[in-house]
This record gives sequence, C-alpha cells and structure tokens, in this order.
Amino acid sequence: MKEKRNNASISWMYFTIVVFTVYIFVMFLLNGVEHAPMVKGKMENPDFSVGTWKWFFYSHILLGTISLVIGPFQLTKISQRSPKLHKRMGKIYVLAIFLNLFMVPYLAISATGGLSSTIAFLVLNALWLWTTAIGVIRAMQRKIAEHKLWILRSYAITWVFVTFRIVVIPFSLIMDSSIAFPLAVYLSIIVNLLFVEWRKQKNNKHRPYRKITTSP
Repeated sequence: MKEKRNNASISWMYFTIVVFTVYIFVMFLLNGVEHAPMVKGKMENPDFSVGTWKWFFYSHILLGTISLVIGPFQLTKISQRSPKLHKRMGKIYVLAIFLNLFMVPYLAISATGGLSSTIAFLVLNALWLWTTAIGVIRAMQRKIAEHKLWILRSYAITWVFVTFRIVVIPFSLIMDSSIAFPLAVYLSIIVNLLFVEWRKQKNNKHRPYRKITTSP
C-alpha cells in the first residue's frame, strides 16, 4: 500500500513537471521572451538588457528543470537499490542547484515587483543553498536519515520553481506586482516546507514501534 502511494506521488510530480515544462516552453521559448508579459514590463527600463537577461533566464530554467526531474527519481526503487546511481544522480542534482545559485542574483535584481521581489528571491536563493548544503554535509557524515530529510527540504525549495508560478497568477489579478510576487514566493516556501514536515511527522507516527525487552 505504501509503495503504491509512493508511486502515485512520483507519477503526480512528473505529470506536474511535464505540464510546467510545456508551459515554460510555450510562454518563453516558442513565443520568445520578448513577448512574455513579465518581460515586457522589464523592457520599459532603459537599463534592462533583454539579451543578457534571457541567457541567465534560460540557464535558470534548464538547471531548475534538471533538479526538478531528478528529485522524484531519487525516491524510486531503481535509484534506492543502486547506491552508485543514487549518488551519481544526487551529484547532478546538487551541481544543478549550485550552478543555478549564480543565476538567481542577476535575475532577482530585475525581478517583477521591484525591491520587495528582489529580496524575496534572494531569501529563496539563500534557503536553497542552506538546505542543499546541509544535505550534502550530512551525506558526507554518513548521517543518512538527516541527509534524506535535508534533501527533501532542498527539493521543497526546488519545487517553489513550480508552486510560485501557480500561486502568483491569482495574486497578480488582485494585487500590485510589488506585493503579489514576494507574497507568492514566501507563501510557496512556507507551504512546501510545511508539507515536508507534515510528511515527516506522519511517517514517524506510522513507524513500527519496537518494544525493548530486558533479560530477567
């Protein structure tokens, strides 16, 4: 039963990733970033260089998608039954995130919504670095349970990549972008991390209890 739920969760995540990837492809690649509403607003700033911005953005999207795709795979039996494969894919996941961390500050400077959005995305970047780095350190220390928990937190931050773009749409309809964008970032972070903590508590609750016996 637990395996079926795990497989269903992984399938749902991959379905969401595919839909998200198609959306990004159509919105920013097929139509061109210059025609995206978000980018049109930036182009009103004479100091904004769309040529430079789009290469940072494309790299951000590519690296983010790589980390999104690897995350659920690491939860599959294929990965968990092959330590070498699990470790290799984990290294790619971490490398994709660490490289992406160099893309975010530049993109954050010209974030839609101004300074409040810039701060929100930099906070997101810092949490991404923190959770991933702790996960790597715990793996090096052979603290597997802690490693798994911190990497799940890292992936929760990675998933903001998706959650933000879902949440920001309704917010943008009723709020100014200076409020809608940072609010969507913070809410996405909180919801995703709370979900990981909820799953942790749920798993601990259903973990088999071992009665300790002592010899007479």
